[in-house]
Amino acid sequence: MMMSPRRAALAVHVFTATGAGLAMLAFLAVVAGDWAMMAIWLAAAFVVDGIDGPLARHYEVREQFPEIDGIILDLVIDFLTYVVIPVYAIFASGLLPGWAGFAVLIAVPIASAIYFADTRMKTEDKSFCGFPGCWNMAAVSLLVLTPPWIVTLALIVVLAVAMFLPVKFIHPVRTARWRPLTLAIAALWTGGIVWAAASDFASNPALTLMVGASSLYLLTAGAIQQLLD
Repeated sequence: MMMSPRRAALAVHVFTATGAGLAMLAFLAVVAGDWAMMAIWLAAAFVVDGIDGPLARHYEVREQFPEIDGIILDLVIDFLTYVVIPVYAIFASGLLPGWAGFAVLIAVPIASAIYFADTRMKTEDKSFCGFPGCWNMAAVSLLVLTPPWIVTLALIVVLAVAMFLPVKFIHPVRTARWRPLTLAIAALWTGGIVWAAASDFASNPALTLMVGASSLYLLTAGAIQQLLD
């Protein structure tokens, strides 16, 4: 028996909400210092976040189940999985020692909360205006790359400031321009993180190059497109 449109819309909302459970599993992994499991749970939440939008549009959740605001639900979960847990991971992992780690732990969530509430974050081509607060990607990439702490701090400061600059950052799925290339590189980045988690983030030059190069593309492709316009 097929579900009614209203029940299907509710099921999509519940599917989105599972990201909150995955966030708690990621948090438990961070507390345990298990960076591999943290990466796996955050990756699972990232997949849910990537799928729920198309599902919501397909099943017309805004019209069929308007009592629950899917946008607010999505933002609440994204703030957990994109900001709170990965920023705490950066602090707890020792990537930033002492005062630097504490400053990032406080300042980045404050800046990200303001950015997440900004109604101008999306551009006409479905990209983001400003760095979209993807601290989950930043955290796991930094765990792979393990740069000197001063480089880590500088990168985090640049990304935090970039949230409020008129610089374009691509959405890996929704930005149409260069989409095939972007999807391929996003898959490469994801494969690198899976490899890192499977090896418990052991040092590996090939893995470092794979994650570093793909991260660089994902961070700069939008700005390059902007310059070419």
